[in-house]
Amino acid sequence: GDGSGVTSRDREVWRYEYLVSVMGQLLSENVEAALTHVTKNLSRTYAEIEADLYENEEVDSDDEDEEEDVRIGIKDYPVGWDGKPIPYWLYKLHGLGVEYKCEICGNASYMGRRAFERHFQDWRHTHGMRCLGIPNTIHFQDVTKINDAVALWERLQELQTKEDFNPDEEEEFEDSEGRVLPKKTYQLLKAQNML
Repeated sequence: GDGSGVTSRDREVWRYEYLVSVMGQLLSENVEAALTHVTKNLSRTYAEIEADLYENEEVDSDDEDEEEDVRIGIKDYPVGWDGKPIPYWLYKLHGLGVEYKCEICGNASYMGRRAFERHFQDWRHTHGMRCLGIPNTIHFQDVTKINDAVALWERLQELQTKEDFNPDEEEEFEDSEGRVLPKKTYQLLKAQNML
C-alpha cells in the first residue's frame, strides 16, 4: 500500500530470500565439506572402504560393539559381478535383505526370493528330498518344511492310487451283440448263460 506497487507478499518473499542467502553463507563451509566427502567416498573402491573400516576398528577400541555391527554389515553386503557392493536400491529391489530358510536343505538360509526359488533345483534340496524318499517334482515348489513335504507326498500318493486302473471295477467286456458291460455284470450274465 504505499503506491510503489510493493505488496506485503513481496516483502515476505524478499525476507525469506534474505534468510536463505544468510543461511547459505553460514553453512557454505559445511556444504562444501559434505560434497567433498561424498565425492571422495564415491570414488573409493570396496577394498579401500574395507581397509578404512579395519583401521577405524583398531583406533576405536572403545566403541567395539558398534564397530562390529558396521563391519558385519559391510562384510555380508552382496557384491556385484565386478566385486563392488551393489547399490542399495538394487539390494532392496531383489529383496536381498529377506532371509528364507529351508528345513529340507538342513536349515540352509537363502538371501532373496530369487536365490530361494533357484535352490529348489540345486543339489542340496534334491538330496534332501531323496533322503525323505520323495521325488523332487514341481508339486513341491515352495515347500520347505519336512512335515509339509511328507504330508503332501502322502496326499499325492492317495490321489494317484484313486486314479490308477483297477481291473475289478474298471475292466469292460463286450458281448456277442456289441454291448459293452462292466466285468462283474459280464461275469454274472455269463454264469447264468444269458449271453
